[in-house]
Amino acid sequence: MGLLMFYEYLDKIEHLLEQKKDIELHNYLENMHAADIAEVLENLEVDEQTQVFGLLSDEKATEVLEQINPEDFSSLIKALSYEKKVTLLDLMSQDDIVDKLIELPESRQKEIIAFLDYEDAEDVKELLVYEEDTAGGIMTKDFVSIKKDYSIYYAIETLRAIAPDAETIYYVYVTDDLDRLVGVISLRQLIISPPNRSVDSIMNENLITVNIKDDQEEVAKLVTKYGLLAVPVVDDQNTLLGIITVDDILDVIEEEATEDIFRFAGTNEDEIYENDDTLLDRVKNSVKSRLPWLIITIFGGLMSASVLASFQNTISANATLAMFMPLLAGMGGNVGTQSSTITVRNIATHAIEGVGIFKTLIHEISVGLLVGVLCSLIVAGAALVMHAEYHIAIIVGISMWANMITAATIGTIVPLVFKKLGIDPAVASAPFITTTIDLTGLTIYFTLATIMMANLAA
Repeated sequence: MGLLMFYEYLDKIEHLLEQKKDIELHNYLENMHAADIAEVLENLEVDEQTQVFGLLSDEKATEVLEQINPEDFSSLIKALSYEKKVTLLDLMSQDDIVDKLIELPESRQKEIIAFLDYEDAEDVKELLVYEEDTAGGIMTKDFVSIKKDYSIYYAIETLRAIAPDAETIYYVYVTDDLDRLVGVISLRQLIISPPNRSVDSIMNENLITVNIKDDQEEVAKLVTKYGLLAVPVVDDQNTLLGIITVDDILDVIEEEATEDIFRFAGTNEDEIYENDDTLLDRVKNSVKSRLPWLIITIFGGLMSASVLASFQNTISANATLAMFMPLLAGMGGNVGTQSSTITVRNIATHAIEGVGIFKTLIHEISVGLLVGVLCSLIVAGAALVMHAEYHIAIIVGISMWANMITAATIGTIVPLVFKKLGIDPAVASAPFITTTIDLTGLTIYFTLATIMMANLAA
């Protein structure tokens, strides 16, 4: 929803609330998407939220609860009557309930679980045990399964009975008597097959599954690779425990991408603002997440100062050299960040495997070499225009070329090394890369200047 559309919805709903036009507001809300209603509710006062939510039909209210943030979910549920709580929670998907509960205090979790029927309550409790970022943490137990010895006719009749409670029925999973996953059938295939045939005669045994302990990012990559609408979750004995649907995968992709972007910038997801965060909370979170990387950058800067101090005689002999320090450092940092961004992205999409590692390294070094040549010629020419001496122009040009090759190499190698060590490559963030490149760039520049100026003096 665009910003203008959001304010249009918000203004309209607030206006109808003030005018107490409940019927008109109900009709207006029923024509809105649940995600838009959730966004508007999150920006209303608590009493207004309750009023608006109370006008929704059960189906629309359920969709809104699945979209809204955990804090508002908790407060809206609390304001409902006992019967309404039971009805709406029964309509919600188990994985969506877990997504909300996991962000709430344990005492509040127990209060809400108490309104579920026994079977759903047990399933939700089981799901809450799994780590949040694993396959078990994002799966749902609302799936459809049939036994392999069923006839097609009996299987379809079974689906009629259990399908209303399932999150998706596009894939029908087949199990044996021990609930081990042995096959899958598409709904289409099930419908067009002769009713007297057995399920195991038409099922597909070439299964794509994930283990309950698998990281959610790996699950997302698998679903994306094979274009699945859902993927079954099994344990080490291949027992079918649940499924993960594509809508949950989209949430994972957004979450992981956001996490990588924050890490690459030298911060983390603690800086994501929540509606109930105070200004003090936001400032504290930002300081807490940014300060470690900034401290690392400070020490890198102090090391750079040490490098400069060791070349103090060279700088004193020709102060013109200092003019080009910011340019060399800035260009090196840009090239390094570009290379690391591409490398981290390729690692995330599994584009770098085996020989691909060397191809990526050669590619980035080649790019650094070529852009280095062009940029060094431009910088050397600019140095001459700025009335620098010829040998200074040559020093600046060669240093630029060498620095850009070095920056491209560092920007590529660091994420690859982090991956090899089992560290998230996104941690190879811009502050880390630029600090390293500053050190190498200054060392190259003043070492070259010292050697050339010594030779000229001789």
